[in-house]
Amino acid sequence: MTTVLVLNGPNLGRLGSREPDVYGSGTLDDLRAQLEAEASGLTIDLRQTNDEAELISWLYEAVDTSRPVILNPAAFTHYSYALRDAAALVTKAGLLLVEVHISNPHAREEFRHTSVISAVATGVIAGFGFDSYVLALELVKRRLR
Repeated sequence: MTTVLVLNGPNLGRLGSREPDVYGSGTLDDLRAQLEAEASGLTIDLRQTNDEAELISWLYEAVDTSRPVILNPAAFTHYSYALRDAAALVTKAGLLLVEVHISNPHAREEFRHTSVISAVATGVIAGFGFDSYVLALELVKRRLR
């Protein structure tokens, strides 16, 4: 059974209480349950960290274990070239890496309009709340068939 790494960056551990008008009222546990319900034959390994180095290590793990990645880099989206380089390793290994965002960064503050990750991701899905993850999972399922 294929495992999909669903990796989440800083502050996403506060989902449900952090800016519910932007990110909704669902928690990471709610997201996990929703993805597991949609997984149909895949294993979901959902993780969250506020630590850039840990997130980079998880991307290395994806390469070493040949696992597809759904990545919400959160604030690291806009400036972490180290994370960008690790994400590039995933796609250069021929693996899927779908960048997701709960909100639409282009409809928010100008500094959020730039992603250093997007250019190395397989694709980007943003602005659909938790459905951004569900759509990314659907893409992973289609590509693995």
